[in-house]
Amino acid sequence: MKTKRIAIAGFQHETNCFGVTKAGLPEFEMADSWPGMLRGEKVLLETEGMNLPVAGFAAAAQAAGVEVVPILWCSAEPSAHVTDHAFETICGMLFNGIRDAGHIDGVYLDLHGAMVTESLADGEGELLRRIRELVGPGTPVVASLDLHANISAQMVEYTDYLSVFRTYPHLDMAETGARCVPVLQQLLAGETLYKVFQPVPYLIPLHAQHTGSAPFDEIYQLPVRLERQETLADIALGFTAADFPDTGPACLAYSATAQKAAAAAEEIVNLFISREADLDCSMLSLEEAVSTCRERRERPVVLADVQDNAGAGGTSDTTGLLAALIEGGVKSVVMGLFHDPDSAMQAHEAGEGALIELAIGAKSNLAGHVPVKAEFEVLALGDGTCRYTGEMYRGGVATLGKTAALRLVGHEADIDLVVTSIRNQCLDRAHFTHIGLNPANYSVVCVKSTTHFRADFEQIAGGIFAVSSPGAFLCDLEIVPYACITRRLPKARETYFDVR
Repeated sequence: MKTKRIAIAGFQHETNCFGVTKAGLPEFEMADSWPGMLRGEKVLLETEGMNLPVAGFAAAAQAAGVEVVPILWCSAEPSAHVTDHAFETICGMLFNGIRDAGHIDGVYLDLHGAMVTESLADGEGELLRRIRELVGPGTPVVASLDLHANISAQMVEYTDYLSVFRTYPHLDMAETGARCVPVLQQLLAGETLYKVFQPVPYLIPLHAQHTGSAPFDEIYQLPVRLERQETLADIALGFTAADFPDTGPACLAYSATAQKAAAAAEEIVNLFISREADLDCSMLSLEEAVSTCRERRERPVVLADVQDNAGAGGTSDTTGLLAALIEGGVKSVVMGLFHDPDSAMQAHEAGEGALIELAIGAKSNLAGHVPVKAEFEVLALGDGTCRYTGEMYRGGVATLGKTAALRLVGHEADIDLVVTSIRNQCLDRAHFTHIGLNPANYSVVCVKSTTHFRADFEQIAGGIFAVSSPGAFLCDLEIVPYACITRRLPKARETYFDVR
């Protein structure tokens, strides 16, 4: 039997329509928390062994005797809209690569599912429409999506199968890519999969989407059980900062009969509806966060600055939580990552051990935000090359640019900070340890992250709390200035769930 040839590519962006800066071509070309733009064989060589969908697909496909034809892979740190120039340029590279690849039997795409461009509300839907037009109706097209995908009917229409992450933090990215391989083989063998797409009627803020907590610890057992009944099911929880009509949770079901697929989708949506009241959408106020820091614990309390998450399009330079901790005189605090190239550069110019006056943060021109002006000691300096050690990104390398560890001087509060030159979500303890700060040695750890940090910080935490400090990624959906949303806000419980 002739070896099947599968073109593989990736084009990733999670768009915060209320963000500050857009994603142009340079943002897709540069390395940040993931590699820079990769083309040809570099797609395989520079992602091998990483917890990335494209790496998982490639490894599983090669193990199954499938020839993978790598075209292109790129991502940009979440931000405001993808520029039209970047979208069209990358699409052109991708399509030309497929055309130049010769005969192919199928296509696999590593996508996010929440891309909004300057001109397109549904970036992936349009990308997939063009892919389908390019390869024709008879060539199987499969793709993997992020758990935060906002799945549209168009995305479903132009693909034969969509596989979605099942964990948040995303520990199963490579596994999700690999799940596409046996399905693709079924399609190549001529089998028919009937598909059903069904939205969930309410939105879910990201800080309430932790799959290790109720109700998602139960909901995500359904795809596993349904698979034993020969039905493939996947669930996306949506990205609430992408303001377009399909924003929100949805489920997909694939089976040998339309009836089985429809029954599976209905079961999933009904479970969402029955468990809606178990959602925990609460956050601590800044005053409550400071008070929590004063409680005696054997292990650090972890405060998540959820609305300033670079991984959701936040600027990663707001100072509300930092200012509150200083005013509250909180001791033994480590905090990061602050995206502040100016302060990082000044620290490098001053050198380790120097005392310097800095204006930390608030460089992104967000209304109402001001820098924290104080004297700091430069504890350590680095070039920002940070090898991840936590489960989620282990094997990868973050590119942070010039980085500095700083200690607040002249205040009752005892606070150490990490400032970087390239925006990254603080989701791995290596973001601190690579520059000499061990989070386990502090009483309070503050991370600019929404949920991904749990994968590496839970094991040292005496308590984990989401904090409502102002930022560009609003988690209080009541105040998001939506224009295009069609689904209602959730009816969630009020009490806070504390992970210990």
